[in-house]
Amino acid sequence: MAAMRRILGRSGIEVSGLGMGCWAIGGPYGNSGTEQFGWGEVDDEESTRALHRAFDLGVTFYDTASSYGAGHSEKVLGAAFRDRRDEVVIASKWGYTFDEQTRGAGGSDSSTAYLRSCLEGSLRRLGTDYVDLYQLHIGDLPVAEALDLAGTLEELVAAGTLRAYGWSTDDPAKAEAFAAQAPHCTAIQHDVSVLRDTPVMIAVCEASGQASINRGPLAMGLLSGKYHDRRQVAGNDVRRMDYAWMTYFKDGAGSPEWLAAIDGIRDVLTGGGRTLAQGALAWLWARSPATIPIPGFRTVAQVEENAGALAHGPLAPEEFAQVEKLLAATR
Repeated sequence: MAAMRRILGRSGIEVSGLGMGCWAIGGPYGNSGTEQFGWGEVDDEESTRALHRAFDLGVTFYDTASSYGAGHSEKVLGAAFRDRRDEVVIASKWGYTFDEQTRGAGGSDSSTAYLRSCLEGSLRRLGTDYVDLYQLHIGDLPVAEALDLAGTLEELVAAGTLRAYGWSTDDPAKAEAFAAQAPHCTAIQHDVSVLRDTPVMIAVCEASGQASINRGPLAMGLLSGKYHDRRQVAGNDVRRMDYAWMTYFKDGAGSPEWLAAIDGIRDVLTGGGRTLAQGALAWLWARSPATIPIPGFRTVAQVEENAGALAHGPLAPEEFAQVEKLLAATR
């Protein structure tokens, strides 16, 4: 399973072809009870078992953020790998404020002072003295403001506190400009899946020597296949919120139009003994050599299914072409 490897952009850091996204294991957090930004309740012991199982199955790349669970995701991740820190590659993010004690979410802060203080908090929670990849979490920040942070990021790389940095943004122009002027920028994290291709962003990543870290590779869970029965997510799950970007779910259930699109490509994705989720990950690997999908998880079973995709590898060229033909009308 561990045969598939990727290089993290121009950093030269080798990682497994699949990463684990640690947003969900942060647990609930929100804003004054009116907004939710987590994925509902979690069991920290199960999260730890899942992280250890992922490592056993060859996964070496783990993506979190300082704000996930108001720091809780970093705590769980750091504790799980404290005795094997040099065997894993940890990515985190900064930019959103929060209260660790109340698990309250605050606003954004793009200052260099917050960059440094947030990193200090991440290092404490992760129980480490360096972060492999630190990513700007404010996706819509003006490029000039993002570049104002590059000098500080370079200082942190020189000091050994960071190995590399990147930006979590869905704007290809911002990604291209930042990568061109920030020497140790090595990754762009962006939303992409078989349901929502991002050809311009992937082209930017390939041309700029950036890893394409794939946020939402399973369309926030729709590509697991378990939401076709119209089940609803919990009340404190981010997928119940009416955010403009929350298109895969409506009123806490899978959006019918997206479920229909999945049904149209199911047979191709599940060919060769793959599950639906494994086929969706295989599409991303076939899409570009720069892609590194980071599906989320809360259980050992989810980790085992997602990591099982490594044994199948990318879709064959003819399978990829067939999926593209079937989805042409929806794109």
